[in-house]
Amino acid sequence: MTTSEHAALNRLAELRQIKERARSGPSERATEAQRAKGKLTARERIALLLDEGSFREVEQLRRHRATGFGLEDKKPYTDGVITGWGTVEGRTVFVYAHDFRIFGGALGEAHATKIHKIMDMAIAAGAPLVSLNDGAGARIQEGVSALAGYGGIFQRNTRASGVIPQISVMLGPCAGGAAYSPALTDFVFMVRDTSQMFITGPDVVQAVTGEQITQNGLGGADVHSGTSGVAHFAYDDEETCISEVRYLLSLLPQNNRETPPAAETGDPADRPVDALLDLVPADGNQAYDMRKVIEELVDEGEYLEIHERWATNIICALARMDGQAVAVVANQPASCAGVLDIHASEKAARFVQLCDAFNIPIITLVDVPGFLPGVDQEHNGIIRHGAKLLYAYCNATVPRISLVLRKAYGGAYIVMDSQSIGADLTYAWPINEIAVMGAEGAANVIFRREIAGADDPDAMRAQKIKEYKTELMHPYYAAERGLVDDVIDPTETREVLIGALAMLRNKHADLPSRKHGNPPQ
Repeated sequence: MTTSEHAALNRLAELRQIKERARSGPSERATEAQRAKGKLTARERIALLLDEGSFREVEQLRRHRATGFGLEDKKPYTDGVITGWGTVEGRTVFVYAHDFRIFGGALGEAHATKIHKIMDMAIAAGAPLVSLNDGAGARIQEGVSALAGYGGIFQRNTRASGVIPQISVMLGPCAGGAAYSPALTDFVFMVRDTSQMFITGPDVVQAVTGEQITQNGLGGADVHSGTSGVAHFAYDDEETCISEVRYLLSLLPQNNRETPPAAETGDPADRPVDALLDLVPADGNQAYDMRKVIEELVDEGEYLEIHERWATNIICALARMDGQAVAVVANQPASCAGVLDIHASEKAARFVQLCDAFNIPIITLVDVPGFLPGVDQEHNGIIRHGAKLLYAYCNATVPRISLVLRKAYGGAYIVMDSQSIGADLTYAWPINEIAVMGAEGAANVIFRREIAGADDPDAMRAQKIKEYKTELMHPYYAAERGLVDDVIDPTETREVLIGALAMLRNKHADLPSRKHGNPPQ
């Protein structure tokens, strides 16, 4: 062996040692501490997310250059964040994962630069970006340089919005300004007990307001998935959470220039859905679970509900019909009678915007008695919040199909993707009631004098209610005026919707030339 060959082998051995040190992390003790909290390591999380053997790391050997406060003596490889790309079901996905074992996953200048680079690569390649968050915020020892790093992340989150899917997976703490990056992404996943998000922690809250609360009580997974609406999904363990991230990615396109991938299905497109006749009562005052309706309509009864525990009076879900990805927006009569309120309007509006950005057709299942009345709703801005949903539908250019199952009253009927705001096709079942308001309320307004002056007001009211229903609320009133394209047999709903989706698959619509709109706030 020559001297040069020997030197080359030594260099190769050195490289392997360095890379092994970078892969293994700071120490076994740090790894044990991570596991003691019930958490996986960053590399274990990446391995769960990506197809086996597909991960290609970027800047594995990066180290910070900061000095002071002892930092010059502690310069681990990766600088506390692992970045790179791989595949999920064969499609490219970019990822970065905080390594809590190094500086508590805190963000410094080099750490931020790595994230900036992988975000730029994801945007340029037109592929989804998944962040596996487990960090203690800005690295205090690096001062304002760390804060500026967050600014670069926020700017790229905004630039990527509507261009590539962005998914934030919260697997540990996320406090202060760091919480704004997940809020700018399309989906937020959380794990119960181990992940928290808040702007100011419990200690600051107590110091300022006197309120005592735990970290989970302030910003845990159940709080954000059920109360604040910050998180779209909450799971009990990391393995389930990351598995669901993979499922979500399978329903999304790579970017805004593509359509979601199709999948094989053994569920016939013309499958009759006889069960719907029993699931949906003809009595408009009787509750039922809209989820069961969705299960009957979509392939194999499988769908992914977004924000399942927040604003439960409306359902937003991703599913497949005849193998093609589709979005479902549906009133939920089993929760608050399916009324629209502030939170339901916000939830559905953002979902419609997301689906429009990523070329996912929207099916709207309508059974809505109106907007929720009340001083609280009015004072908190139901007008502007309800207008968000109206704006989102009016602005959407993807295929849009609406179906009125039972009732559709007042402004809520218009807002739930009626024909008048641009739905491509509108259908109704024979039990539908489309009207300004319910017959009882309408009769009390229109015929109040006759009812008040009658010898038997109750009998007169009943007569006028029947008269109003006969004249204005029969199932074919809207169809006769061209406001509904067809009244269909409920058992044929799946076949009709799939046929309509196939016809609209190549729909193209142009919006006016403008920088951007100014949606209601």
